[in-house]
Amino acid sequence: MTDPTSTDPDKYSVIFENDRVRVLNYRDAPGARTTPHEHPDSVMITLSSFERRLHQGERSVDLHLDAHSVRWLDAQEHAGENIGQSPTHVIFVELKDPSEGSGQRGAALGPS
Repeated sequence: MTDPTSTDPDKYSVIFENDRVRVLNYRDAPGARTTPHEHPDSVMITLSSFERRLHQGERSVDLHLDAHSVRWLDAQEHAGENIGQSPTHVIFVELKDPSEGSGQRGAALGPS
């Protein structure tokens, strides 16, 4: 797994971890980009409103997410960029025990 805390340590930091979950804090500024990395099945909590473009191979998707929302994120590999005018602040609660069928290619890109 390409860990986002290794690929983009200036944006991702671990704020809690045990044998079942890992909690990441993510912050960036407008125009910031991440390198390709992977997330396991996760819960994403948005602390700010932001606009983002996610890339996975030839696919890309633009997202607008409002502050204080909670979304499910299927396991996936992607790179992202802040395409809006505001900073991004997100908490990810990563699950360490994958569910049956998680991380399948062709799953939704970004949160659902």
